[in-house]
Amino acid sequence: MIEKAINHQGEELADEQVMHLVQNGKLNYMELIFNRYKKPLYNYFLKCTLDADDSSDLTQIVFVRVMKYRASFKPDHDFRIWLFQIARNLVKDHFRKMKVHRDQFNPVDHLPEHAAEDTAGEQAEREVRLHKALAKLPPEKRELLVMSKFQGMKYEQIAEIRDMTVSAIKVQVHRTIAQLRKIYFEVNE
Repeated sequence: MIEKAINHQGEELADEQVMHLVQNGKLNYMELIFNRYKKPLYNYFLKCTLDADDSSDLTQIVFVRVMKYRASFKPDHDFRIWLFQIARNLVKDHFRKMKVHRDQFNPVDHLPEHAAEDTAGEQAEREVRLHKALAKLPPEKRELLVMSKFQGMKYEQIAEIRDMTVSAIKVQVHRTIAQLRKIYFEVNE
């Protein structure tokens, strides 16, 4: 089991370096990539699809595709962007196959860990309300908020993934947040 990969200077290897090892046949390093990204990917899929089972399946499929297409990764590029481009394509395929977007909100068993002990009832109520509001956004807009606000991606990274300009991404995020805010306060009124 590989928990950390260390270079000659005693520093942890960057994702790009680990992926380079995987590309060169050291497939056991794929476990390190899996451990680093399984949770962020699962949360990304969960917020995009609003379905825990689909999120688990899509998370596994991402890693299968990483292995399958490992030769296409260019070590001088950002690994996280490459990985989330794969994830984004899977979300698009998922909704295309469904043909009908599920607008129904189904609470999931595991909400983000930071939702621990605020005022249990109030925090849970706000989270449920937020998830209901997110569910009412079109998938493309919901994905944009998931990338920027829940995954913490920079606008530059999202712009590269979506093949858009940074300013266009900023405008879309701003407009989507305004739309989400409106929906959020309309929920349960």
